[in-house]
Amino acid sequence: MNILQINSSARSNGSISGQLADEIVADLRVKSPDASLTRIDLALNPVTALDETALGALMSDAAARTLEQAAIVTEYDARIAEIQAADVVVLAVPMYNFGVTTQLKNWIDAISRARVTFQYTEKGPEGLLTGKKVYVALSRGGFHRDQPSDILVPYLRTVLAFLGMTDVQFVYAEGLGYGDDYVTKAMESARAEIAALA
Repeated sequence: MNILQINSSARSNGSISGQLADEIVADLRVKSPDASLTRIDLALNPVTALDETALGALMSDAAARTLEQAAIVTEYDARIAEIQAADVVVLAVPMYNFGVTTQLKNWIDAISRARVTFQYTEKGPEGLLTGKKVYVALSRGGFHRDQPSDILVPYLRTVLAFLGMTDVQFVYAEGLGYGDDYVTKAMESARAEIAALA
């Protein structure tokens, strides 16, 4: 089993979502000791944003690309290869201003490529990253689970399904902004959810 862990906090140290993702991975490796792990911290290894240069690179023939454009495509190809090779994906996802971090959005943009990780058919879009189990470790300062304010989970479900990943489980740590007692309760609750993961 190949595990791909993506930590998307802007902080490489002290991230609650990253800590929970580490614990999910540790639990997976107890169950599957031979599992391999690729762990990427997007705070330390950020993905190039999908800007005009990157779009131009993706929309041009390889021979016409500048050195900068070629480097971007090579970078994006590597990110795609990582997730294609993964059997299990573990995402560490803090909520920033009701959405995902810039770091995670850039990673999603990098791995979302027509005719490579999704395609359009007569029956509609078809995701090509199928057969993967996804675990998402969520951290939030407030309480948003199953509330209208939680636009992050529907977004993740939508984009992951669009790419073919429909087997997704979420672990929640909420109320982290309310003080130490709430942090303790949130971590206990999240760890109970990790212990119950299929």
